[in-house]
Amino acid sequence: MEEFDLENPFQELHESETVASLFEAESDHMPVENCRSFMSGDFDASFRQNAVSLIMKAQFSCGLDPFITYLAINYLDRFVSSLEIPQGKPQILKLVAISCLSLAAKMKKIVFSLNDVQSEEGFIFDSETVRRMELLILGALKWRMRSITPFSFVSFLLAYFKFNDPSLMKCLKARATEVILKAQNDVKLLRYKPSIIAASALLSASHELLPIQFPSFRKEISTCIFVNNDKLFDCFAEMQEVVMEGYASTIDTSSLYSSGTPLCVLDRHCSSSESEKTSTGRLEPELKRPKMSDFCKLKTFQLSQIQQC
Repeated sequence: MEEFDLENPFQELHESETVASLFEAESDHMPVENCRSFMSGDFDASFRQNAVSLIMKAQFSCGLDPFITYLAINYLDRFVSSLEIPQGKPQILKLVAISCLSLAAKMKKIVFSLNDVQSEEGFIFDSETVRRMELLILGALKWRMRSITPFSFVSFLLAYFKFNDPSLMKCLKARATEVILKAQNDVKLLRYKPSIIAASALLSASHELLPIQFPSFRKEISTCIFVNNDKLFDCFAEMQEVVMEGYASTIDTSSLYSSGTPLCVLDRHCSSSESEKTSTGRLEPELKRPKMSDFCKLKTFQLSQIQQC
């Protein structure tokens, strides 16, 4: 099986095809476009907050790679935005969080013990219950588990920052990585595409580390034909608020570039064939989401049934 890497989710594509394919398909790996349930009164925002807290707690208690928890939260956001999740049921919240984390660990080919994250009091789920929820999540996400995240665009966008010293580029990338990880916790930033998050994180890092060069960096990255400048600068402004909330980073960036080479267990990817829709900047009426019970009625899929989109 091919190795899965958040920075290069479509490894089987030729280099000349990769960038365009990533920008074309990135919207398929976001929370449902017209479903702004996180920011409306129709959804209990505490569900996401508590689920994210469970996932992050597992990261620190089990010593998980931050990229695993980032991927798990990506699955969580896409899942809860596509289904009507029963509110006020902590057992559902915990099951969804554990299942998203389990799927992310499998994608990164990391040994993951359900007992390790269920050692405290509360609801305890057996492996079969978690497996059924995993299948429910996979169905809701249309088996698009090779998530396109901001990390998929960082290296491409970093080329717009001209450096003579490679160490400066490495430092800028490391700080942008920290910003991306922190930004995932802010629900307001979920409406921006991964590429916009990546570009904003790089601008934020350069504003902090290289303030003198920041104006030229901003000018250069705005020339990227794939990036909407209005969205970029709106996102950057909001991201600056997030960064300033906790200026001192608590993330050990050395752990983000370990030599591990986990393999992917779901080796299919999906790229969008639809043209990118023009954004109006307004929140569209919320689409009616299918209920979780509707997906529960579907037949169980086998891994061999995954079809390439």
